[in-house]
Amino acid sequence: MDTAKLMSSVPTGLWIGGEERSGSKTFDVFDPSDDHVLASVADATPGDAITALDAAAAVQPEWAATPPRTRGEILRSVFETLTARADDLATLMTLEMGKILPESKGEAAYGAEFFRWFSEEAVRIHGRFTPAPAGTGRILVTKQPVGPCYAITPWNFPLAMGTRKIGPAMAAGCTMVVKPAQETPLTMLLLASLMDQAGLPKGVLSVLPTTDPGSVTSALIDDGRLRKLTFTGSTGVGKGLVKQGADKLLRMSMELGGNAPFVVFDDADVDAAVEGAILAKMRNGGEACTAANRFHIANSVRAEFTEKLVKRMSEFTLGNGLDAAATLGPLINAKQRQKVEELVDDAVSRGATVAIGGKAPAGPGHFYPATVLIDVPPDARILDEEVFGPVAPITGFDAEEEGVAAANNTEYGLAAYIYTKSLDRALRVSESIESGMVGVNRGVISDPAAPFGGVKESGFGREGGFEGIEEYLETKYIALPK
Repeated sequence: MDTAKLMSSVPTGLWIGGEERSGSKTFDVFDPSDDHVLASVADATPGDAITALDAAAAVQPEWAATPPRTRGEILRSVFETLTARADDLATLMTLEMGKILPESKGEAAYGAEFFRWFSEEAVRIHGRFTPAPAGTGRILVTKQPVGPCYAITPWNFPLAMGTRKIGPAMAAGCTMVVKPAQETPLTMLLLASLMDQAGLPKGVLSVLPTTDPGSVTSALIDDGRLRKLTFTGSTGVGKGLVKQGADKLLRMSMELGGNAPFVVFDDADVDAAVEGAILAKMRNGGEACTAANRFHIANSVRAEFTEKLVKRMSEFTLGNGLDAAATLGPLINAKQRQKVEELVDDAVSRGATVAIGGKAPAGPGHFYPATVLIDVPPDARILDEEVFGPVAPITGFDAEEEGVAAANNTEYGLAAYIYTKSLDRALRVSESIESGMVGVNRGVISDPAAPFGGVKESGFGREGGFEGIEEYLETKYIALPK
């Protein structure tokens, strides 16, 4: 892959109204494998945000009135365009985020699928027509787009976290302004350019990279034309946004932090559970809100599970994500690596033992090795806080009720994983676990056709599935005479 040629094709300005525009200042985007500068990107201001909202508001009536079939065909064209450029998108994601290239290729395919799924959902927006029960008239219920939307996306999945918001918004007839993470704006800028090439009308999508997200976001929230905010990120930031949007009663959906338990019961297939654990823990290098964060293993199989997991974790090779020999790339930046180090050190200081890993290598880049902690005490921070790195802390339990209680012992409720051979137990435990998503004998659960989202402090609203488009629709009741 000619990375220089690729980089020359990526927009580095603001994307407003369907075209690239220069900003008043720029900021640098770095490769986390060695911290070299990939590109200098335009840095949006609050004034730029209002200009983007101007474009979105101006075209909103026309886009809402566009026939659903036409919107769907445009989204299908976007899917085909992204599929054709999948290698470029994957390489770009690896460059700016660090994940290994095979995982970036997986994200390119997964991210594109949201456009295929919602291209099909655009024509399935339903209402109803019924007589009033009292016989006094007729009830007509219809769905309409909420209007201009604002999406804030994180750095860990630079493409897919955007496409699963943009896809349903566009299918519903909404325009959108996207603020990508400061660490990874390039993928979203390339996506905007590719959507333009695929036939998306000017103004329907704008992208605002910025180092001043607070001011940019405040400018949009305070403008009465904005109708919807969708955010993926930390619970702390999400709570602040909810408070900020309350004055406008802004419609919101929040996909926030996670602390996913991985529970292996005594009747589980241990080999399958280990392979599932590798997928649930090590996908994206552990930098995923759905990543398994706590491993609660039945004591009768804990020794076997631990031995086999340590062996599999020892097989990971650190390196630049573009290197074919690498199976684990760098963390996103020094701050994130420091957080991982702090959580591991805290667990060890409280009595946990490092079975493998546990020490960052010297040299350039923000690398941290695959790590397993055993005998982790209940007061260790790593059991309460999202580690967002390649660290697996293991604890034990005896009875099923203890495993469920351990899984639920968190303020979060995004994803959970259970391993058991019993269908009865699988259903019973799945219903008992306080989580928006549960993987049964599976280490990967994300699917564009399924509703993604959490409960408790992991947020509200759903992305994907039949439910995803509803987040961008308002219900209108029209009372008709008899």
